[in-house]
Amino acid sequence: GTLPGLWNAEDRFRKSYLATFPGYYETGDAGRIDEDGYIWIMARTDDVINVAGHRLSTGAMEEVLAGHPDVAECAVVGVSDELKGQMPIGFLCLTKGVDRPHEEIVAECVTRMREQIGPVAAFKQAVVVDRLPKTRSGKILRATIVKIADGEDFKPPATIDDPAILDEIRDALKGIGYPQS
Repeated sequence: GTLPGLWNAEDRFRKSYLATFPGYYETGDAGRIDEDGYIWIMARTDDVINVAGHRLSTGAMEEVLAGHPDVAECAVVGVSDELKGQMPIGFLCLTKGVDRPHEEIVAECVTRMREQIGPVAAFKQAVVVDRLPKTRSGKILRATIVKIADGEDFKPPATIDDPAILDEIRDALKGIGYPQS
């Protein structure tokens, strides 16, 4: 099927979905094509966090992290911060066979972020995890990760692939001081 328009908003429909890339539909998905030609949908273009008044794309940050040769998959979320509003935290799944110290890889990722996005990203923390929490269809459960990091109550989504991974994420976050009291 096709999306013929928005109810009583034909002009807004054209501007929102058809004007950016003439001939193509703007889905709002952000991704990358790897060296083998595979397409990786990384985030939504509307996935932004507010760091000290700066609106930053978590998708752009994930692109930087995914460009590290030892990172197979990643996610960036914004966690609550008393001073800056939100702070980004990266979650890194390493490529099979990587046996370098995790601290070294995290430090390289922090440096990459500073060089490619800039100090405005305030990216200072990342944690290596074995896997990311996902739905059965493969969507990363970013909102659930944020709630765990912020110490908020949450209910695992009914569509979660493996609920046990939430304990792994909780343990990884504890290792870097989250949730903060």
